[in-house]
Amino acid sequence: MKRLWTPWRREYITGEQPVGCLFCLKKQDPVEKDKENYVLYRGPTCFVLLNLFPYTNGHLMIAPYQHVDSIELVDGDSLHEMSALTQASVAALKRALSPAGFNIGMNLGKVAGAGVPDHIHIHVVPRWQGDANFMSVLAETRLIPETLDETYEKLLPLLRDEISRKTS
Repeated sequence: MKRLWTPWRREYITGEQPVGCLFCLKKQDPVEKDKENYVLYRGPTCFVLLNLFPYTNGHLMIAPYQHVDSIELVDGDSLHEMSALTQASVAALKRALSPAGFNIGMNLGKVAGAGVPDHIHIHVVPRWQGDANFMSVLAETRLIPETLDETYEKLLPLLRDEISRKTS
């Protein structure tokens, strides 16, 4: 039998759970806590952050500041910025991690798989050939070969560079 040691996950499992909306709490935290919160970018209406429970390395989420639970309720400026940040995120992830493809989408409502059903957000998930290996299929376990801190440090300058290219 092989063992996979993931001691950093213990904090996620046993750590204190936030009270309130994850995205609203993160947006209210001061900018000085962005690294601790894995917030990669704050725009006028939306922000980008790493998923603490990633499907794969580089799994990002793009959320509007507006607290709404459905796509038809989000304002036009936020919707536009979410799209622009999705483009910039894909470009940055390509440069940082060289994925073979992406899954991009929203889960609207608990029955659709939304982990935070009251606040819409877009998932940007880089994919590689073979990333759904036997561990995912048989053991319902994901193998993430890089820490969130390492991924954050790689993506931070690249995402900001991509956003400045789009806005200049």
